[in-house]
Amino acid sequence: MKKKRIVVVGGCGHVGIPLGLALASAQHQVRLLDTNPDAVNSINQGRLPFLEEGALEILQKVIGQNLSASTDISTVCEAEVVFFVTGTPVDEHLNPRVQDIIKVIQEYLPYLRKEMLIVLRSTVYPGVVDLVDHLLNSHFCDGPAKLAFCPERIVQGKGVEEIFKLPQLVSATSLAAEEEACELFTSVAPKIIRLMPKEAELAKLMTNAWRYLEFAIANQFYMITESQGLDFYKIYHALRDGYPRAQHFVTPGLAAGPCLFKDTMQLSAFHKNNFFLGQSAMLVNEGLPVFLVDQIENRLGTLRGKKIAILGMTFKANNDDRRESLGFKIKKLLVIKMATVLPSDVYLSAQEVFPLNEVLELADGIILGVPHREYLDLRPKQPYIDCWGVWPRNYE
Repeated sequence: MKKKRIVVVGGCGHVGIPLGLALASAQHQVRLLDTNPDAVNSINQGRLPFLEEGALEILQKVIGQNLSASTDISTVCEAEVVFFVTGTPVDEHLNPRVQDIIKVIQEYLPYLRKEMLIVLRSTVYPGVVDLVDHLLNSHFCDGPAKLAFCPERIVQGKGVEEIFKLPQLVSATSLAAEEEACELFTSVAPKIIRLMPKEAELAKLMTNAWRYLEFAIANQFYMITESQGLDFYKIYHALRDGYPRAQHFVTPGLAAGPCLFKDTMQLSAFHKNNFFLGQSAMLVNEGLPVFLVDQIENRLGTLRGKKIAILGMTFKANNDDRRESLGFKIKKLLVIKMATVLPSDVYLSAQEVFPLNEVLELADGIILGVPHREYLDLRPKQPYIDCWGVWPRNYE
């Protein structure tokens, strides 16, 4: 296929970098456009601004060859394909902030042409593709826009690997845009699945909401059993042992990060707040930090004046991404209980956290926030709470 000149708007983030690297490895000319000068400089120097498995090797091969990063918005004019990785966040009332992505598109309108393929990449609220299409067509008075919505479904930290392995959902507002988007993604994805725009918008939201619901039922079962003084993981391993219909039963854990909660709430808003399973999942998953704090308080009798360590402050294991981490909710809850909090994380800077050896020595109790690989073989001597099931139970 013909190699394209591609600009990824918001290209130095967790969605843009894996996409840009995958397309550059397929020999397309890629520019990562971003407002963060530190991230742009990092990319241009062959360094990643965050952890991403397999990305550094590709970056060092393509940087300065067919991939570069820039803060200059006018570089969009040179593109044949423009990706926007701006998604739809939710506001303080858990409603989607649709206007955010509209403002970004409006900012770039002077640099866009109807000949360009314009691709929305991040999760959007159902109907946003039609809104953007109307905005573009109002701007391009001399012809229709070529707009596609091709959502990412990658796991944060393994994005480059998964782009090459996962089927790519492709939708568009015109046949011309759909064909061009399919051809482009054929260069990196093993399979293309075509949908209508609203179908693709819902598919992405439902993907994340399903994962959020999986965590919720596991977390609910954990709280039910542990509140009765029982060992959840003893029951968990027993019910899965040799029983095929329980093999996909996920384990409990803090369901955090920038996507699962947000997209479940977007799906709820789309269904006029009648997504009762999603709303219940939110109450369960957001309630788990409260339960963990109650558990350590029950172990120690009181938290007033006690030193409590939280091991792992990022939102997922073996990663440096702290966005929407529930570890910080645990921290606030401990402060309310008048405990001295000792947050520690081997993937965060020393300015943000306490050293691991120090908190293991000082802490009266420990909550395992995230099971980083560096923590798996620890055997703390003080009482601890581990909802992830990686440490032996040390309850009396």
